[in-house]
This record gives sequence, C-alpha cells and structure tokens, in this order.
Amino acid sequence: MIRFAGTKTHMEWRAVPAAGYPITPITARGLQRKQLVNNLGIPFAVARGLFESWRLIRQFDPQVVVGTGGYVSAPVLWMASRMGRPTVIQEQNAFPGKTNRALASRAESIHIAFAEAAQRLPEGKCSLSGNPTRPELLTATREAGRRLFNIPADRVVLLVFGGSGGSAALNKTMAANATTLLQDPSLHIIWQTGKRYYEEYRDAVPDHDRLLVLEYLDRMPLTLAAADFAVCRSGAVTCSELEVTGTPAILVPSPNVAGDHQTWNARSIVEDGGAVLLPEENLEERFIREVQSLAGDEVGRQRMSRALTGRARPNAADDIAADVIAIAKRSAE
Repeated sequence: MIRFAGTKTHMEWRAVPAAGYPITPITARGLQRKQLVNNLGIPFAVARGLFESWRLIRQFDPQVVVGTGGYVSAPVLWMASRMGRPTVIQEQNAFPGKTNRALASRAESIHIAFAEAAQRLPEGKCSLSGNPTRPELLTATREAGRRLFNIPADRVVLLVFGGSGGSAALNKTMAANATTLLQDPSLHIIWQTGKRYYEEYRDAVPDHDRLLVLEYLDRMPLTLAAADFAVCRSGAVTCSELEVTGTPAILVPSPNVAGDHQTWNARSIVEDGGAVLLPEENLEERFIREVQSLAGDEVGRQRMSRALTGRARPNAADDIAADVIAIAKRSAE
C-alpha cells in the first residue's frame, strides 16, 4: 500500500487523488522573507505538522518513508526517523534544498539527479539515479512530432516555454524578437506562453505561418521530439526531460527560486556541453544572438544532443522504486 502526504494548497492535493492514491494533509509552512509578521505562526504550524505526521505514521505503519524535499517532507521524514522507520530521500536539483540537507544524515538512502548534489550530502549514501520522467519521452519520434504541428522535416524548430505557468521574462523577450527571428525562412517557432500570459501575448505579434503561439503544451513528449532546440527554464524535471530526449537548450534560470537551484542545474549541463547558459539579466541583450547561433549550427546541436543523452537516466523511476521496495522488505522482516 502507498499513501501520500501533502498540503491542501499545493498541486499534489489534486494530482495525487487524480492518479488514484490516497493523500493525508500535513500542516507545513516556509519562512516568509518579505512579510516577516507572517512568520509568527510558524512554531504552531511546525508543532501541528509534527503531530499530524506522528499520527499518520502510527496509523498507516509504513515500512519505508520517501521524501522529495519541500516543506511537507520535513515533519514527515523527521518523525518517521524518530519512530524507527527507514527513510529515503530523492533530491531533484544540483544544489540540495534545505530540507533534504537537514534530513540527509538520518536517511538510509539518497537518490540524486545531478552528480554535484553529492558534494553537499553524506558520503556513501548517494546514488546517481536521475529524476523520474514520462516514459512517452522515449517513444515519441521526430516524425510524429512534426506531423502534430504540420512542420516539414527539413525545417529548424525552436521551442520556447517557461513551464506550465509560463515565464513573464521569456514571453516579453519573444514578443520583442519573434519578427526578427522569423526573417530566417527555415525557422519555425513553437511558443508556449502559459495560461496567465496567453491573452496578453496571443496578439502581441502578427500572425505568421511559421509561428505557433500556444497557451499550454499538453503533448510535451511529441513537442520535444519535434524541436531542434529549446529556450526554457532549468527546473529539475525540465532538465531531465531535455536529457532523455537529447534536446539542446538555451537555459534561462529563474531568479525567483530558493537557493538559486536552477542556475546550479544549468551550470551542470553547460559544463558537459549540453546547453547554453543565458542569465535572465542578460536575456534581452543576448537572446537574438544565441538563438540565431544555435539555429544555424546543426553540428553544434548534434554535439549538444550527444552530451545530453550521455547524462540521461531514463530508468530513474524503476531504479528508485527498486531501492525503496528493497528497503521496505528489509524493514518488514
């Protein structure tokens, strides 16, 4: 049996039941750096979260508890280890988050997606397993992706996306530069704005038969298969999907994430030759130059693709699950 723990205000509260699994609410809050008065209630939230975690573990009686970082992992994994349950940590980023660093010494096993993460975690506990990704990424073909978007096989396709929510900075830059980029007759652009930005940017550039502006990409495996390269953020899952599909990228780390972990993720890939790092502060200045350079360099894109697939861990989900099951079996003996 599997049970999830989460908060009612985050996406897991919808996603987990939709996938057919039960979920238990756990009170968890992070520090508010801009509104310090809101931190007054944190001690009470911590106490409540620990009690809820104790009750969940006592009632469900798990053989192993797995945490992936974030606020909810802290009380659940800490209480599990105090109650004698083995814990497993999955760290998604190149720079481990505070929760995982704090709980790492108590964990029986730690799975990482970037080799650099091991430098900040206990020696001898880490396995470079990668991040779980959608299996469809491995079966989607370039031909099927091009058919989906009605793009000829011999064209160069640029994919621009800022995650499911979109990116204000990427959208603003695309709106300012799309017309210039489309002066290259071989270039097609798929631009995903995100729901909250779609209305604003749908009409920000003139209609063009080589520009597709979309609110959301609901068939991402085929979209990545269709693309020759991408401009995107460098979140953990995005990086792992680029590696599995071998999609070269210009990575623009979000400056609005804790610990600047997207920059650490991007640097890891860049050092292996799989991407170009473009800080958001230099986005307007370098965007056209970097895109045009990569669009015109097929040999360079092929080299980057090989570097990415060399880092890929397409069996991450199976490898992590096998370890969790093995620990659970030992715990049950």
